[in-house]
Amino acid sequence: YGSVLFLAVEHLSSFQIAVLVFVLVIVTVGLGLGLGLGLGLQKETGGPADPHWSCRNRCYEASEEAAAGCRCHHGCEASKSCCHDFYDLCKAPTELWECTRLRCGEQRLSGSRCSCSDDCRTAGDCCTNYKRVCHDEPAWVEDECEELTAPACPAGVTRQPLLLVSLDGLRPDYLQKWDALLPVLRKLRTCGASAPFMQAAFPSKTFPNHYTIVTGLYPESNGLIDNVMYDPELNATFSLSSEEKSNPAWYLGQPIWHTARYQGLKSGTFFWPGSDVKINGSFPDIHRQYDGKVPFEERVFTVLQWLQLPEETLSPSRPDFFTLYLEEPDKSGHSHGPDSGGLVRAIQDVDRIMGQLMDGLKQISFHRCLNLIVLADHGMEETSCSRKETLQELVGDVSRYWVTEGPFGRIRARDKPVSFLWTGDPAGLVANMTCRKPEQKIKAYLKAHLPKRLHFANSRRIEDVGVLVDLGWLFERSPGSLTFCSRGNHGYDNDAASMHAMFLSYGPKFLNRTLVEPFSNVELYNLMCDLLQISPADNNGTHGSLNHLLRQPFFRPSFPAEASPPGSCRLAGLVPEDLLGCSCPAPGVNVSNSRLNLSSEEALAAERVHAPFGRPRVLQPHHSYCLLRQEGFVSAYSRSLLMPLWTSFTVPTPEQPDPLPPVLPDCLRPDVRVAPSQSPRCDQHAAGVALQHAFLYPPSLNVTAEQRDDALLLSNVVPMYPAFQKIWTFIQNTLLRRYAFLYQGLNVVAGPVFDYNYDGQFDAPEQRSRTNISVPSHYFLLLTSCRDSPMSADGCRGELQTVSFLLPHRPDNWESCKSAEAESAWVEDLMWFHQSRVRDVEWAAGLDFYQGSGRPIAELLRVKTRPTAAVHR
Repeated sequence: YGSVLFLAVEHLSSFQIAVLVFVLVIVTVGLGLGLGLGLGLQKETGGPADPHWSCRNRCYEASEEAAAGCRCHHGCEASKSCCHDFYDLCKAPTELWECTRLRCGEQRLSGSRCSCSDDCRTAGDCCTNYKRVCHDEPAWVEDECEELTAPACPAGVTRQPLLLVSLDGLRPDYLQKWDALLPVLRKLRTCGASAPFMQAAFPSKTFPNHYTIVTGLYPESNGLIDNVMYDPELNATFSLSSEEKSNPAWYLGQPIWHTARYQGLKSGTFFWPGSDVKINGSFPDIHRQYDGKVPFEERVFTVLQWLQLPEETLSPSRPDFFTLYLEEPDKSGHSHGPDSGGLVRAIQDVDRIMGQLMDGLKQISFHRCLNLIVLADHGMEETSCSRKETLQELVGDVSRYWVTEGPFGRIRARDKPVSFLWTGDPAGLVANMTCRKPEQKIKAYLKAHLPKRLHFANSRRIEDVGVLVDLGWLFERSPGSLTFCSRGNHGYDNDAASMHAMFLSYGPKFLNRTLVEPFSNVELYNLMCDLLQISPADNNGTHGSLNHLLRQPFFRPSFPAEASPPGSCRLAGLVPEDLLGCSCPAPGVNVSNSRLNLSSEEALAAERVHAPFGRPRVLQPHHSYCLLRQEGFVSAYSRSLLMPLWTSFTVPTPEQPDPLPPVLPDCLRPDVRVAPSQSPRCDQHAAGVALQHAFLYPPSLNVTAEQRDDALLLSNVVPMYPAFQKIWTFIQNTLLRRYAFLYQGLNVVAGPVFDYNYDGQFDAPEQRSRTNISVPSHYFLLLTSCRDSPMSADGCRGELQTVSFLLPHRPDNWESCKSAEAESAWVEDLMWFHQSRVRDVEWAAGLDFYQGSGRPIAELLRVKTRPTAAVHR
């Protein structure tokens, strides 16, 4: 035929030849497209295929050697005889966790990750996208936000499960920066209840924070004070790569999987720090030993299978509480840095995994039943090997020290002590590390002097010396000893924005489309117990503080009862029985004393102005005190401490925020309402004793000279070190007026704190300094203003704005390298560094605030537990 065609073509014109060629091309292309489309359509739909040319229903058949066509057995790849769909139908099911159109209706294979067969729903092993790919149902992320006013659970499910998911190291600002790349997390944030950030516990490390989340205990109380730590009683070192990680002795408190077990519920944990350790003699009902090589998809698929277990008491039965842990984006943040392409790829991948989870929940009808919390443990900061501070360069010989290096340092003596009493001189080491060079990037502290907001002192595993490091810098023992220093790290001060963690929640018990203010992760344990409707164990959280996340709160908080009601201090006369070593050159002392005899109406008027939110309630048992009311302030005088427990006063908006003038020197007098035996003396601080009297309420703050004289009383003085009094005086005379000017009025509550065992709680009388003078370890300040209006005579009608401080009472001001300069150069910075939550002040001072404010307790708990990172000057 070829020669005939050639002869025929010879007699054709050029135009005719061109037409013939064009026709042949069209026919050829048409046949090719038809065949290709037919095969492609067959491939995409998973429809009938020629058994000689497809592996459908033929994977790994043993008896096909003599059959015509392509092969689907194990050796076909070596012989290059595999059918075109061998990988898609025979190999992909053992490697991949998702359906393709070709896999729909597949034959079941042993070793498949998940199934796309027609019976997978009955078997409960469908790939998470089975319905979307094989039945054209929309993905969860494509659905509109639902108003989950009531749960819709599968048949036989009587309790709503709770799933806690950790995306390690996911900073909340990632969700803003790369919002368009994270559709699933974006939908969870939009449709559920979320916070701008959640404050991590200090140090902002993985194990301490994960264990804080499930126990409600700060690291100093839950035992895991770092990823690496030494216990002098165990004489052992804990690390994530050592066998000690599995020793239950390191893990204190009661994790929520045990709380659930003790109250008849079950738990299933697919990884969580502590969940693979036999804490208190048992594991969660279902758990997996940690293995970072397990694919994320397998973790999701397994949790979905656990959800489909029966609810009966048979074993295994469906848990009520689940955990799911993913190492990303923390791993990529360390390897590539927080602003890298590698990190973006990692968070896109965890968003994809979260999509698989939500599609899987929808597929098994738990998407309207399960309550979901998605969070991170901490954030990530960019670091560099060129930004390091070295201990050896500051103190010379470091051979005597064990040093924990990194974003937060700890130092202990190398020689093993018999007890945890350091054989060296920790205070001397701190002094040698303090203010050694300009712009120093580290600051050393005795652990008792660390800011109370860190809650990092009350543990034998915390060394005597801690080293805070500036953001982005690292601390090392000797030059080059810290080799992991580039790209990304965490563990810094938990007030830093880059250390914050993400928080999202979704489900029928959570509010929809709700943004709440930031909170601390120590509050989550109580919340999760409420979601499971069980009673929490004792913890550091404040039960009910997160009720505003819930549709119908399970727990209704109430005010604590006052442990010690006030007694009375009655005016015995205008002339004091004993001058108590005092002398005051001002005339008219008797007239001044007569002003202390307020009528009941005048006393109530003073309380309305100066204690507009009610007087603080005393939670210290068996404490003897009385209320003293003056025209310019109200106080509670402690007969036990011989000083005021607290004083409360309101600073109206000044016309100008100018500093106050000084008070009269050496002008003190006894308070005629207090018996001499229950009062301090003017001469009690003998020469050489490094203490002096200071006013808790500043006398010069009063409007008139008469009001000023009301404050020149021994009942208004507290013992202070002269160095600290410089700080206190600047706060009283300058900062309070400045803040009252800025915030249109200010209520101030101030008082002493005794916490010499640095556990964050007020000391019992026997724990206080055993001298005739009780010397406070700290002084507190609580400032309250109205967020959107001036402070009125009856307080605030709108939202309260608060900030509080726990200031260490120290005999020196070495903590600030500028302390030799004017107070205006450093005091305010130091004060804000020691900012605290209102709740921390309540614990340390043994008081409860705002009970007389008339506000809902749920609102007050939000105010009291507001994290320090959420309050700025």
